[in-house]
Amino acid sequence: MVGDQTDMVARLKAALPARWFADATPVLDGVLAGIASVWATHYAQLRAVIAQSRIATASGAFLDMIAGDFFGRRLGRRLTEADGAYRTRIQREMLRERATRAAMTAALSDLTGRAPDIFEPARPADTGAWNGRLGYGAAGRWGSLMLPRQVFITAYRPHGTGIAILSGWGASAAGWGHGNAGHGNGGWGDANQIAGQVSDAEIAATTAATMPTAGIAWLAIEN
Repeated sequence: MVGDQTDMVARLKAALPARWFADATPVLDGVLAGIASVWATHYAQLRAVIAQSRIATASGAFLDMIAGDFFGRRLGRRLTEADGAYRTRIQREMLRERATRAAMTAALSDLTGRAPDIFEPARPADTGAWNGRLGYGAAGRWGSLMLPRQVFITAYRPHGTGIAILSGWGASAAGWGHGNAGHGNGGWGDANQIAGQVSDAEIAATTAATMPTAGIAWLAIEN
């Protein structure tokens, strides 16, 4: 393989005059192998540095550092989140649209996997109108021009997958109160143990980051 010890030995031998050595050169091969080992290590480190300097190929802690450089602590890795999923979130957030209704829908949908309910009391398309397409008692909600640049948003928590190796309350396999499963396979659980869990604080932060500066969002978070 390019850059490994065998490749480096071959490159070194190719640079030496062939007439200086016999066909079998065990001593020379040993000397060159020592030099090639160091070069192969440096080459591997160089390839690793190149990979970690780009979002598309970075991994592990280097991907976390890239996220920190761009977003500070706002876009941290979730519990058990794989590099691929985290990379997708980073790339999506870098080009995130802001300050529009469509941007709010997209941001919360990407975060929770569920589209939010957005109501603007000063928007006729949301409230309906007399003798219009949306009549009183037919569709829409009460609107008000006394609430300019304000929006009511109902965001929905993502559908959870539960905590691995932990059954529900009172379940025979692992729930609380059953002696056949210790803390590793049962007992009390905590929301922080849910892989990929999106917190209410993260939903609120995403809403605030997407709103126009002069706008006001009234946020409700439901299941």
